[in-house]
Amino acid sequence: MKYSIKTYGCQMNYSDSERIAGVLETAGYEKALSEDSADLIIINACSVRQSAINKISGRFKKYKKLKKINPDLKIVLTGCVLESDRKKFEKMFDLIVGIGEMEKMCWFHSSVRAVEPACKIPHSGSTELSPLWSQRYSLRQNKFSAYVPIMTGCNNFCSYCVVPYTRGREYSRPAEEIINEVTELIKRGYKEIILLGQNVNSYEGKLEIGNWKLRNLKYQKPSVFNNLTIEQFNNRTISFSILLKLISDIPGDFWIRFLTSHPKDMSEELIKIVAECEKVTPYIHIALQSGDDEILKKMNRKYTAEHFLGLVKMIRKYIPNVSISTDIIIGFPGETERQFQNTVEIMKKAKFDMAYLNKYSPRAGTAAEKLNNNVSRAEKKRREKILTEVLRETALENNEKYVGKTVKVLPDETEINKLRNWDTGILFGKTENFKNVRIDIGNWKLDINGNSKQYDNMYYHTENLTGKFLNIKITQAGAWGLEGEMME
Repeated sequence: MKYSIKTYGCQMNYSDSERIAGVLETAGYEKALSEDSADLIIINACSVRQSAINKISGRFKKYKKLKKINPDLKIVLTGCVLESDRKKFEKMFDLIVGIGEMEKMCWFHSSVRAVEPACKIPHSGSTELSPLWSQRYSLRQNKFSAYVPIMTGCNNFCSYCVVPYTRGREYSRPAEEIINEVTELIKRGYKEIILLGQNVNSYEGKLEIGNWKLRNLKYQKPSVFNNLTIEQFNNRTISFSILLKLISDIPGDFWIRFLTSHPKDMSEELIKIVAECEKVTPYIHIALQSGDDEILKKMNRKYTAEHFLGLVKMIRKYIPNVSISTDIIIGFPGETERQFQNTVEIMKKAKFDMAYLNKYSPRAGTAAEKLNNNVSRAEKKRREKILTEVLRETALENNEKYVGKTVKVLPDETEINKLRNWDTGILFGKTENFKNVRIDIGNWKLDINGNSKQYDNMYYHTENLTGKFLNIKITQAGAWGLEGEMME
């Protein structure tokens, strides 16, 4: 029996899909080359935007045809699914399950074996036992960059967001479990660990060191967190700042990133930790959403524009080489031209390296759905163009500072440049600041010991360079990325 998974939404959904794949292969399924050859199709949904739900609806003509060809085909919906969407899709799917109930999909085909929940951790605030927390089920799609969920759910109830309704209230994984998972990944050669949560700043996980595999952490003897040793922290709840410290002290050469942060919970302590821990990359994503206080209040964001700018100033003070990205909602109900201009001014002052601009669309079940969505589609598009131009200017200004400098880059894509007689090629990767870099490899090749050497007129395999930290000299800068060449 073969399976196929289609994922929509954020990094958390992609991480869940990796673990869903692990559950299915543990049960005996094999990955299909495409949906056309699958016996089980999993849709891991996102309900944050209506467009994602519309895409799912649009796929059913294809699925009906596939079911006629393969009567045994089963289609399952999971992920972030609102109750209203669940009712809408009941007749379309063979099964709709919560993200913490993946073992149920293994009941469809008698030729596969059942999978029991792997651990005693409730998922999304429910009493269901979820195998998704267990790293042994995770089937990583990347060989050097790994998503590691540290918490799930959200307590903030922003007026436009469905996450508290689809993923439940905040639940933090025990610190020992997270640290052990990261340790195993580093042993397997992973170079980038991305800690995930709807709001990582509010992480509050229990630390138990009785069976801790990492007895050699430098913080163990002696260690001081708020005047307590690590032994005194045993069986206590720790903050995200302390979790970052502990993960940073795992032996190995790797980067730590984290997503996402809420401005109301971004503390000076956390900013200092990012600055002090060498393995924590100087990149912070912190969602502004709007630069107008009245709109922020309607959004139930619980901070002001002034507070946000103060955070940006503090971040740049402690981490001078930091890159900061954000999220903006364009055309929130009732947003006037003056209120929009307040967002423009904040964008100019904050000088973001990147901003993810999203035109507002109402979602059923949220508080904002009741508001008058009175900003037209054309007006939202006009405002998006204005913000994009502001971002282009600030991002270019920030990126130009890298020209002439040599930076560490982790390649993540390979593309042979066939236009240069097959003796040169291109890599794509990211700096520790999360800057996209296009790398001209030239005539470089790895010798048998994995060391870089330059050869003339020789074909090389650029895939041997992916997943390895490279020193790259930046030669050009654009608004959306950098270009550079490999250094010896």
